[in-house]
Amino acid sequence: MVKPGQSRLRRPHGRWSFVQLSPVLLTVVIAGLAYSTPPDMAFSRILPAAPALAAAMWPVLPTVLLGTVCFLLMIGLSLVFPGLGAWYTVAGIVAVTVAAAYGSHVRLQREQSLFQVRLVADAAQQVVLSPMPRRFGGIEIESLYLAAAAEARIGGDFYEVADTRFGVRLLIGDVRGKGLPAVGAAAAVVNSFREAAYAEPDLGGIARRLEASSTRYSTAFPPEDLMERFTTAVLVEIPHEDDLIRVLNCGHPPPLVLGREGLRVLNPTAPSPLLNLADLIGDHYSIDTFAFARGDQLLLYTDGVTEARARNGEFFPLADWMSRQTPVQPRELLDGLHRDLLHYSSRGLDDDIAALAVHLHKSPDPIDGRRAQSA
Repeated sequence: MVKPGQSRLRRPHGRWSFVQLSPVLLTVVIAGLAYSTPPDMAFSRILPAAPALAAAMWPVLPTVLLGTVCFLLMIGLSLVFPGLGAWYTVAGIVAVTVAAAYGSHVRLQREQSLFQVRLVADAAQQVVLSPMPRRFGGIEIESLYLAAAAEARIGGDFYEVADTRFGVRLLIGDVRGKGLPAVGAAAAVVNSFREAAYAEPDLGGIARRLEASSTRYSTAFPPEDLMERFTTAVLVEIPHEDDLIRVLNCGHPPPLVLGREGLRVLNPTAPSPLLNLADLIGDHYSIDTFAFARGDQLLLYTDGVTEARARNGEFFPLADWMSRQTPVQPRELLDGLHRDLLHYSSRGLDDDIAALAVHLHKSPDPIDGRRAQSA
């Protein structure tokens, strides 16, 4: 799993593994068979396969050196077995080695370009997705992010957390679409939240600020695409003192709370408009209040979780899965969700996945509590 701010990027070259040494092993096996078997079996004729295999995983110079070794081996075999007809194989080794060296050069250039693209993607991820974990008094928060494509470190799913004088405020959402436009829309919403969360006294004001930012970003696209460029989101406010949470849901999957009474699904009492669609359907935002006691665990997630499919096409039963969990730390909950999602969706993930796990500890940490009050 790639965590924001903790992505582990490596250059294309690293330690040589057993697989990377396979061209050497192939050369040794072919040479041994050619020396120990009758000349008419002509195992030596497959020696050009060794530099060809090396081109798929080695740099240029080692590939050329292995081709040279094969060349010398073939010369030696021709001296041991004069009637071997080695010169055709020698010419083949030379031709394959030249082609392999060029192929290795092209591959390394592409790997380097991919490495640079991943560096840029990692930087973009750190802009949109804040590092976790976070601890604010008795509130502990952890995050999970999984990209549907292994090469894509970030997509249209996003989240953010802010500790304000109004309480700890959380945002999670999903931009319709993929690619750079989705990442840009996610960045616009997250950056707006980072400002509005500290200034707006209620979640409705934050939602209007997010709507304005999303609308401004969408002006760069044709008007006829407006209905296809929207964002679902959930805003949550956890006051520092009261045992409750406030939720504003803009067309997003409802949060789940696991407590002593079992699992609760925090469905909105009235719908709120999706971001970027308030001009079309109105900007009336509904804020719901729910009990949130010490020891409860809150799960926010994007639809990539509930839309993960098994081999038979059935969706991941998140509510049933959550109801079977025991009270654990947020990191353990998300690690279990990550593991079970990958096991359930044996065909691979079809969509990006983001999740936030929030645990309200039974007794706040006094040091963290003083830090939160001073902030």
